[in-house]
Amino acid sequence: MVIPCHDYARYLPEAVSSILAQTFQDWELLVVDDGSTDNTVEVARSLIARHPDRRIRLVQRPNGGVSAARNTGIEAATGRYVLPLDADDVIAPTMLEKTVAVLDDSPGIAIASTDVFTFTEDDLPPQTMSLPAYSRELMLQRLIMFYCSLYRREVWRTVGGYDESMRAGEDWDFWVGCVEHGFDAHHIHEPLFGARNKDTGLHVEAAENDLAIRARIVANHPSLFKPITHGWAQAVLSQAAEVCLRDERVPDDILTRAAEMDHFLTAVMALQRTARVQHYHIQRLNKELAAHRHAAGSPVQEKGPTTSAV
Repeated sequence: MVIPCHDYARYLPEAVSSILAQTFQDWELLVVDDGSTDNTVEVARSLIARHPDRRIRLVQRPNGGVSAARNTGIEAATGRYVLPLDADDVIAPTMLEKTVAVLDDSPGIAIASTDVFTFTEDDLPPQTMSLPAYSRELMLQRLIMFYCSLYRREVWRTVGGYDESMRAGEDWDFWVGCVEHGFDAHHIHEPLFGARNKDTGLHVEAAENDLAIRARIVANHPSLFKPITHGWAQAVLSQAAEVCLRDERVPDDILTRAAEMDHFLTAVMALQRTARVQHYHIQRLNKELAAHRHAAGSPVQEKGPTTSAV
């Protein structure tokens, strides 16, 4: 497993804790400090010192972005399978057990993906997101797999790793590279990957640069798309990009802006923002009510005796 970390020291312990809680224990973890300016190195070293019985290593490199950090970590890893995990996300306790079983039991499968649950730092229930069964054709139309999927090491070598020139959308570009080289995948319909919803981060950057990312993917994998799509991509990436980016029309063999996943993620983020506002509003009202009762001299009910189940 590889965790790139750039200035996310505050989230790193939670990500590592989710790995330590795995039911499948035969793993190694490489934390890649991507030129952080916070205390990522100190936090990583502390986690390593606290778990000397686990194979956790720290790799340091100058800041180069998530793709470069992932590639650095995978290059240094020794395992036959790879699971990328960002420092602000988590995995469910059975993530490794169930994805490893897929690859162990099916030599023809190169990638094992799962459904996802999104969570926030508030006391709100996570939102589950179901994804479709894997299809090579569907992958060329829309992103149907999250970056945190288990795959065989030879997949990374054959594809050539993550494109280090892409600041966002590098995961979809990588999966399209897998399609290009004939690798097959299996989707587990169970939310085993947890994506933190911060209303910021690479997924926001990807949404804001939607068409440019799609055009870049077409340019990176020309054999998979129609000539008309190549022309569209070249126009987007040329001096005429601003005009193209204002045009909602997209060739029919590349993901459109109306894709179900884009809509779902947008809806989930909006719902969670609304829920947070309501949550804080209810908390404020409860505090005001408690203060009003206290000022009015309302008696406080005494709690009855409790028993321990420990």
